Amino acid sequence: MVNLIINGKKITAQEDTMILEAARAAGIDIPTLCAHESVSRSGACRLCVVEMRKGNRSKIVTSCLYPVEEGIVVETKNERVLNVRRLVLELLLARNPESDVIADLAKKLSVTPQPRFTMDTDKGKCILCRSCVRVCEEVVGVSAIGLSRRGSQKTVGPPYNEESAVCIGCGACAFICPTGHIEMETTEDKRIIWGRTFKMKTCDVCGRYFAPEDQLKYISKITGVPLKELAVCMDCH
Repeated sequence: MVNLIINGKKITAQEDTMILEAARAAGIDIPTLCAHESVSRSGACRLCVVEMRKGNRSKIVTSCLYPVEEGIVVETKNERVLNVRRLVLELLLARNPESDVIADLAKKLSVTPQPRFTMDTDKGKCILCRSCVRVCEEVVGVSAIGLSRRGSQKTVGPPYNEESAVCIGCGACAFICPTGHIEMETTEDKRIIWGRTFKMKTCDVCGRYFAPEDQLKYISKITGVPLKELAVCMDCH
């Protein structure tokens, strides 16, 4: 176990625990957009920055990627940290001015869009955190989406922005997206995502549409479970 101090509070955490998790376990909130327990970390949004002091030296670190260490002192909301966080939010507001999630976070820190940053009008709500790419690859195991282009033109989506032949319509990317950028429309008998329309399967017991047929076929293929056994919704199991 490791002993540290966060905001003046003595904390004990398991070795290799990230500062973010140690703080949360102690009831200390640190804002973040891209850190999700289901996928590996990228530290892309930079909102979870904290000040870490070790001995006589201190530095700003990304709490979702920095592990706890014996004797360190962490500040999550002093003026140095808040100034960095405000700058990050200014940049995010300039990139994604239509994001309600980012706007709400900015409002809490009294941040408004600054004239020094040119407002983008073509980035939607995507902050390039890559959580959608990671969940598709690491959890679903399909890798239907990825990053394309370079620099300021970088985008997330299927290769060549065409319909993905391997997408199963599970919607994991839309569920994990922190800003609501990925659009998914689900009606009773169909689901539309990434430009593809997926047919939904009805439960053999209650008759309710509950999952894309392609998703069930994929699960059957990788698990060996007969498709018939997967044709029942969670409520009827």
